Amino acid sequence: MRVLTNKISRALYSAAVSSSSASSASHCDSTKISRALSTCIHSKQSLPSPYTESRDPLFASPWSATQVRGAKSRGADLKPGNVIEKKGRIYEVVKAQHTTQGRGGAIIQVELRDVDSGSKSNERFRTDEPVERVFVAEKNFTYLYTDDETGNIVLMEPKTYEQLDVPKHLFGESHVYLQDDMKVSVQMYDGRAMSASIPTRVTCTVAESEIPMRASATPQYKKVLLDNGLTVQVPKHILEGDKIIINTTDNSYMSRA
Repeated sequence: MRVLTNKISRALYSAAVSSSSASSASHCDSTKISRALSTCIHSKQSLPSPYTESRDPLFASPWSATQVRGAKSRGADLKPGNVIEKKGRIYEVVKAQHTTQGRGGAIIQVELRDVDSGSKSNERFRTDEPVERVFVAEKNFTYLYTDDETGNIVLMEPKTYEQLDVPKHLFGESHVYLQDDMKVSVQMYDGRAMSASIPTRVTCTVAESEIPMRASATPQYKKVLLDNGLTVQVPKHILEGDKIIINTTDNSYMSRA
């Protein structure tokens, strides 16, 4: 970049000196500047691009650097949210638990969700068993509405305003927390949505609340119905109409809003 700047500076200075000697040389000055700029732009000393000069197809584009299919991993490395390929189908890891089976060694029990159908299944992997990972790119979207006919979640890309229809099952059980203009994350691979997630903290309104029968010195909890239809446990002082913050990972009460 410094080489390019110096060349342009020298060209402009040379043209300025020439123009001071005679006004009739203005056409020549323009030609000099044009030639100098053209030479600098097409020079081999221009700033290199990691995407155009790299011979590795992994870096052929910015997207391919974060979206790799067929990368090998171990069963022990599987975590919720990972996307894997098994027998030609794409699955998202919903749950993962390490267990030990006597002399059989350690295994990992996982709950998988088929990205296409939404159906769930349980699988076991040895901790050293090779697993084919699919690395996805995460993008942010804004929730617009739920299509009553298709049941799909309609999202909008905040910069381009393009809309994206996402199957409801990609959000799992957390789709009930979706609210107008909520920011959500979608994991994409080859233009397809692999999974979607919402913020871990969401503000909800208490729609119905039980009235505690009597006071107690020990902390007490009661069930309340939220405006999204979920029933959660909250402290006894929470009343109908109160706004509370819910942890969406386990549907637990966190605090008043």
